[in-house]
Amino acid sequence: MIDELRILHDDAHLVVVHKPAGLLVHRTDLARGEREFLVQRLRDRLGRRVYPVHRLDRPTSGVMVFALDPESASRLGAAFTERRVTKRYLAVVRGIGPETASLDYPLREEDGRRPKAEMPAQPAITEVRRLDSVELPIAVDRYPRARYSLMEARPLTGRRHQIRRHLSRRGYPIVGDAKHGKSIHNRFFADRLDAPRLLLAAVELDFEHPVDACRLRVNAGLDAPMSRLFERFGWSGHLPVDRVHRDTLAEPTVEPITP
Repeated sequence: MIDELRILHDDAHLVVVHKPAGLLVHRTDLARGEREFLVQRLRDRLGRRVYPVHRLDRPTSGVMVFALDPESASRLGAAFTERRVTKRYLAVVRGIGPETASLDYPLREEDGRRPKAEMPAQPAITEVRRLDSVELPIAVDRYPRARYSLMEARPLTGRRHQIRRHLSRRGYPIVGDAKHGKSIHNRFFADRLDAPRLLLAAVELDFEHPVDACRLRVNAGLDAPMSRLFERFGWSGHLPVDRVHRDTLAEPTVEPITP
């Protein structure tokens, strides 16, 4: 059962929501047969058209912004493309992750349609920081104790599955990642810790409003499985909450949209 949609902020030009884990943003040829999508849910909830301006993977939960008119969509889309949006994620990974690191590994696109060799690798950078860790007296794999870390990730580029692929390549795969992780740990979290999902959540977006002279920083709390896990591991102090912070700009950097 997919969680209900949470609206974190809305105004005349945009709406910010918490996307539940397991929900596709929109229809895609790679997920035929699916009948429920975030765009449809939000459109039905608001009774009007919405315009997605960025993406989150299906198993990832967290903050997403949608425009409510074409010009706002163009401006927000440009902000993401030009890397003027700050993103913050939380991830639970296997092992004791690095205290801080800049993961700078070019990535080829993963779209499931063309051979990877045909697509040149693109620059990809993710800044990561270890916030906490835990050691369990359980032999999940070949070691007598299992260690996991809570990592903060800030992607500076927007490649597909970037955070998942970067952390896995560094040796710290995200728990619950069926493609880039390790199944024995994924099963342990699903069966023993009641966390049967990819443990990756987008918890903050910071961006300039496309019309108003302000900058919005929107935070989102975690869903029930991740929240329970944080409490179980003693990580409650790192639990984010739903919150919107609005900073007024001295002067707008975009022209107002004319009706």
